[in-house]
Amino acid sequence: MNYVDIDGGRLTARNADVGLHSGQSLRLPMSTESQLREKLRKIEALFAGAGTAGERLAAEAALERVRARLGELSRQDPSIEMQFSMPDQWSRHLFLALCRRYGLTPYRYYRQRRNTVMIRAPKRFLDQVLWPEFSELDQALQAYLHQVTMRVIREEVFADASEAQEISEALPPN
Repeated sequence: MNYVDIDGGRLTARNADVGLHSGQSLRLPMSTESQLREKLRKIEALFAGAGTAGERLAAEAALERVRARLGELSRQDPSIEMQFSMPDQWSRHLFLALCRRYGLTPYRYYRQRRNTVMIRAPKRFLDQVLWPEFSELDQALQAYLHQVTMRVIREEVFADASEAQEISEALPPN
């Protein structure tokens, strides 16, 4: 019989095809995709004002509250144009998706680099909601991508994926 049990970060497979013997365990990395998604949901709920598990399940209602807050801030605070420079494509995609989710229209001017994103929104919304949420989500995403990259390198290229050794002076020429 082929089956896989996942419990608390441990994967136990009972099938020779998997390369494990009966009852033998394989340690999985702590940040699987599902754990990352759950972490992203929790962070989103935190910034949307959700305080209980019931509110977390009502993600649409939380999103509507944030949109309402944006509308309120728009009436109190005039919109400003802000320029953001993203360090990589993953961060840029995440930022663009967050902006669009909140009803903002990201853009860039002709001849601006692809890593530049322009936004028009109330400064308080950018400072209190959008940027803090992006920072938390981006940190979680970067950690996950780093973990996946290192695992692939170790498994498919070479087991030692450590940094280069630092030496005190230049080596003599050969």
